[in-house]
Amino acid sequence: MTHDDVIPARPIPARPIPARLVAALEAQAVACEDLGSPFTGALLRAFADLAVDGALPVPLGARLAEFSGDIGPSGHSLPLRLAGACHALALRDRAGPLGPAYAAPAGVGPADLRAPLAALLAVEGEFVDHYLDSPPQTNEMRRSAVLIAAGRWLAARFGLPLVLSELGASAGLNLIWDAYALDVGGQGFGPRDAPTRLAPDWRGALPAAADPVVIARAGADLNPLDPVADRLRILSYIWADQADRLARTRAGLDHLATHPAPVTRADAADWLEARLATRPPGACHMVFHTVAWQYFPPEVQARCTAALARAGAAATPEAPLAHFGMEADGATPGAGLRLTLWPGGESFEMGRADFHGRWVDWRPPA
Repeated sequence: MTHDDVIPARPIPARPIPARLVAALEAQAVACEDLGSPFTGALLRAFADLAVDGALPVPLGARLAEFSGDIGPSGHSLPLRLAGACHALALRDRAGPLGPAYAAPAGVGPADLRAPLAALLAVEGEFVDHYLDSPPQTNEMRRSAVLIAAGRWLAARFGLPLVLSELGASAGLNLIWDAYALDVGGQGFGPRDAPTRLAPDWRGALPAAADPVVIARAGADLNPLDPVADRLRILSYIWADQADRLARTRAGLDHLATHPAPVTRADAADWLEARLATRPPGACHMVFHTVAWQYFPPEVQARCTAALARAGAAATPEAPLAHFGMEADGATPGAGLRLTLWPGGESFEMGRADFHGRWVDWRPPA
């Protein structure tokens, strides 16, 4: 029997689908459409329709109903876990009746997806359920544009080499931001032979002229992904109708396969506390994260903040500490860019950026 032969039953969910799930799916659909992926928006709206109709397989429907905490775009991003699972099946040639939509996603709407999605879930519900165990790991390389700008700003301010520490590093694609080039304002910043060149819509000040020198780097993630073994999982979180992002990510993974970045499987707070126990002499220690902080439990956020403050109290002009974040902050548009420097603990708003790095509004202090 093939996937196409399966006629899904109309199961009765173990419990009513909560309104917050439908709201989260609809909110994420709007966000995906705003970020240039109408196909992912349509897929999530089809999920919402099936949830309302009680047409989800019982185990999956129960799991979705029981999921605790903030399940929306600013929390656990449950809708993106569902979208990632479906794309993962497509990348593995297991999307069955949904496969043609992934092969030609342009112009596909929710009504086109409801029946094939229901048929796919009837066969692959267990796979989708397992995909819910881990948060999305987007590895959006265009976020490196703001890291390039921040690193160059720090290099100009202190005139010191950099030590990098990334929280929520996943596969490490943004841990090697200094390997990429940034083409903005008619100028190129970064290596001439860069494997990837980023060209976002740039507003505000241009990056500093100082070339950063990275002498050490490391990252941490609860579930680090291997750029080779986990290649399909990494690609599954890139939206199927965005061919340029998929091509860029494939190129980045090819580079990481031969130039690996060290990412440790660890709790962010445990790792950062240990990482900050030693102060790199004669270097600026740049701790950073991009759209990762929201996934840390409040107690982990608190411990990371305290660890940075403790290390900052011991920082010197010869060994400064910098904490840079690109994160949702409740304001719009995009994500806020914030930098805190020690010694002193002064914080700066550095502008804003699109969550996928399509545009950057760079506003560092003079």
